[in-house]
Amino acid sequence: MEDPKAPFGDSALGRLVERRVERKGLRPQLAAAVIAILWLVAIVVFGVIMRLVDPDSFDTIWDGMWWATQTVTTVGYGDIVPEQAGSQVIGAVLMIAGLSFFAVITGVITSAFVTRAQEARRVQRVGTLEETIEGIARDIGEMRVELARLRGDDDAPPPGG
Repeated sequence: MEDPKAPFGDSALGRLVERRVERKGLRPQLAAAVIAILWLVAIVVFGVIMRLVDPDSFDTIWDGMWWATQTVTTVGYGDIVPEQAGSQVIGAVLMIAGLSFFAVITGVITSAFVTRAQEARRVQRVGTLEETIEGIARDIGEMRVELARLRGDDDAPPPGG
């Protein structure tokens, strides 16, 4: 069973990507590479399937891959189209999967970037808060020294103490 908290899946590739993200964070280049690899795999797989299911419409595997590329990119030139009902169903699956994948992956990447930015801001605020508190403590100490000096206290703490 897949871990629902593992956004890249429980496969070897998913674990590899997950470790890289943990080590270096999610960067646009990594996100783009993952998307490109997944799309290339999908294009090859669907190209082969379409050639096997509808050989009358797809003379070669390359034709199937060309059609799959047009389909997942929503270009759809229409120069090659599935003719049989089974291949049209497969085409519909690829179209819906393509749109869904774009929506999900966009959401995941956006969420990762927003989370990273929020964490950076939180760390910055914590650092700023600590610096502010230290500054206030320093100011209070200096005021005590000055107040003791003005009162003429011989027991006044030394400056900075």
